[in-house]
Amino acid sequence: MNKVDYDRALYYTHRSQWDNLLILMVRTEDQFLSKKIEHFLHAYNFEKDYTVIEKHLYSLLRYIDHANGMTESELLEPVDEMNMNTTI
Repeated sequence: MNKVDYDRALYYTHRSQWDNLLILMVRTEDQFLSKKIEHFLHAYNFEKDYTVIEKHLYSLLRYIDHANGMTESELLEPVDEMNMNTTI
């Protein structure tokens, strides 16, 4: 996980540098980030309905915000499904 990837994704998106965003999509190790970028770029290039493009853009931006807000230990910590049981 490289936090610089999220900063780059945000910068490239803000500056409409789609070529650099595409390169980042291929090079990043974060598969979720890569998939969010792929969906956004596909919608941007081929979709005629602006609301679909907007949906994918906001999805990408929300993921970048979420990933930037997480600490290094949270990202490296494996999920313990046995302790995820919640009581009501």
